[in-house]
Formats: sequence, C-alpha cells, structure tokens
Amino acid sequence: MQDKKINLLVIDDDDINIFIIKKIVDKTGFNIEMTSKSNGQQAVDFLQTAITNQTAFPDLILIDINMPVMNGWEFVEAYTTLGVTKDVDLYILSSSVYENDIEKTKSYSNVKGFISKPLSMERLIELLKDLKIA
Repeated sequence: MQDKKINLLVIDDDDINIFIIKKIVDKTGFNIEMTSKSNGQQAVDFLQTAITNQTAFPDLILIDINMPVMNGWEFVEAYTTLGVTKDVDLYILSSSVYENDIEKTKSYSNVKGFISKPLSMERLIELLKDLKIA
C-alpha cells in the first residue's frame, strides 16, 4: 500500500465503465482520489481550473476514444496546449479493436500507451506502481 495520494482522472462517457473502474480503484490498496468526466471538454475545463486555482492535478489520466462533445484524440490535442508542467501519465483506455487506433496512440509523445477495456485490477496496479510521484 502506498500512503501518498494518487489523483486519477478517468475520461469516459460510459457510466458502467466508470462504476467498474471505481470498484477496481477501491480494491487496489492505493490511496486514490478518482475524478471522472464524461467527455474531453469537461476534462479540459477541469484541468484548466486545477491549473488556475493551483489545486491537485491528476497523476494518471485514462482516456476513452469515442465520446460526445470532444473525443479522446481531441482531448489529447487540447491537453498539449494547456501548458501542463507536471509529469502526468496519459493512457488511452478503449474498447476499440482497430489497429489504427492502437498505432495512433504511438504518434502522441505524451500518451504512454493503449489499454483495452475492460481495465483489470492487475493492469491498474501496474500503472500506479509506474507513477513517479515525489
């Protein structure tokens, strides 16, 4: 168990997926504060507010691809313009089986990888252990 609080942002419009991730988060044994947003625009607004108010910023962001208003790819593009100075791990979390989506993930230097849904507790623990939290 890690005592340092980890801030997790999940961007996904599927309430069931959010519920499952929350249950997995609760079982990891890590001290995690999870926030979820149902589209990329809500997430950008949330992050801009965190930057402006100097409040807790996510350590890990899991991003679905297909969402209304602003999809995952659009979020990743917008994220690069926010001027984030903190080292944040971004992962695409998607049910997409298209090879081009997996390959597209590699074209973004700030995206660490592609994770197929559903997220497993083992995979989440692996991601959390990889975080470089001072």
